[in-house]
Amino acid sequence: MTDTSLAPSPLPHIGRLTLAEVYAALGAGWRDFRRAPGFGLFFSGVYVLAGLGLVSLGAGTVTWTLMLSLGFPLIAPFAAVGLYEVSRRLEAGTPLVWSEVLGVVVREKDRQIPWMGAIIVIYFLFWTFLAHMIFALFMGLSVMTNITSSYEAFLTPDGLMMIAVELVVGGIFAFLLFALTVVSLPLLLEKEVDFITAMLLSFRTVQQNLGVMLVWAAIIAGLLIVGMVPAFLGLLVVLPVLGHATWHLYRRALYDPV
Repeated sequence: MTDTSLAPSPLPHIGRLTLAEVYAALGAGWRDFRRAPGFGLFFSGVYVLAGLGLVSLGAGTVTWTLMLSLGFPLIAPFAAVGLYEVSRRLEAGTPLVWSEVLGVVVREKDRQIPWMGAIIVIYFLFWTFLAHMIFALFMGLSVMTNITSSYEAFLTPDGLMMIAVELVVGGIFAFLLFALTVVSLPLLLEKEVDFITAMLLSFRTVQQNLGVMLVWAAIIAGLLIVGMVPAFLGLLVVLPVLGHATWHLYRRALYDPV
């Protein structure tokens, strides 16, 4: 999926991040959203519609649940690329033209982003399987209980332990995915590198800036939780701000060799 006619880009160096740079990136993300709200609302709308679809359409049918579960993480990287491209153009002073921005997103299908989408899908499916296994391990003897209407099962010792394990394991999986993608997606947009190299570089970036990246991950998680209320509508603002901010944090985390 890579255009072999283009020479590979030299790998950037990993910088040392500070908390001040995280907050500066977040502020820059907010400014980008205010400068180009139409683009932000358009790309975040993809996430919101997918989330609403998962809740409404996938609530009672296995087919819809499977289709949306597979499609959402595959589409998400392309929506993120759109936000990165907007920030890149604002940073360079390039005019924001809908056809050009969307053209960049479409052209990513022939590069490395689809591979990242595939990795995210596999990761998502594995976590879904593991979450069901944890649920069965702790709540298997309560299969006759309708948990959609009888929440008392979750207040039992087994239910509380299941919730605790799900949170811990889910948090570890979420942070690992965060570490593999936090700078790899914007890197794949800007440079000619393969997706495995980009993920490894992203992981090393998090490893070398662990404390700061933990704070950034916590900020993302907190804002996403707030944005889900009410009915995912807050994500229309939260997601583009985070997407733009991720681009600016990427620019601070990696720099080109002299």
